[in-house]
Amino acid sequence: MLAPPWLERLLSTSFFNICRSHSDAARSECNMFCLDCNAGAFCFYCRSSKHKDHQVIQIRRSSYHDVVRVSEIQKVLDISGVQTYVINSARVLFLNERPQPKGGKAVSHLCEICGRNLLDTFRFCSLGCKLVGIKGNGEGSFIIQGISASSSSNQEEEELREGSQQDIYPPTPPPPPRSRRKGIPQRAPFRS
Repeated sequence: MLAPPWLERLLSTSFFNICRSHSDAARSECNMFCLDCNAGAFCFYCRSSKHKDHQVIQIRRSSYHDVVRVSEIQKVLDISGVQTYVINSARVLFLNERPQPKGGKAVSHLCEICGRNLLDTFRFCSLGCKLVGIKGNGEGSFIIQGISASSSSNQEEEELREGSQQDIYPPTPPPPPRSRRKGIPQRAPFRS
């Protein structure tokens, strides 16, 4: 098995619809997905009532596209080879490919599936493209290798993965310092 059974369902699920059961509530957008139930999107209130002790990830939006935080998804999937982005100070990756206008400048790194420009030497722009790539050529997997049943081993392996992720995905550099004007602005003399 190259991918967990819930991954295809996650990638095909429509998120951010209003929950039928809690349509009058403030937080009724269906932006959660349960890895245990594998039954589609649900809202904040459904999580607390039906998925309390389950493994749940939250889907977020960036420019009308679904994303998931790396810190949530890397616990359950091997995301190596997928381009990540920093959005609102959180590292995320896209669930599915995003259309890109043709043309533009020549770029040396492209997604192997959809041809999207990539910032680094990654192979895929999204989880969906990685899944298509794995199915197409059989290289790679989403399964995290070597996770044992004991919680202490899981904790150690998670810390190791987080450490290696920091090496692979360096933090975004700070913005360059702003230049400031020198002196006090003076008004031009008034002429009559």
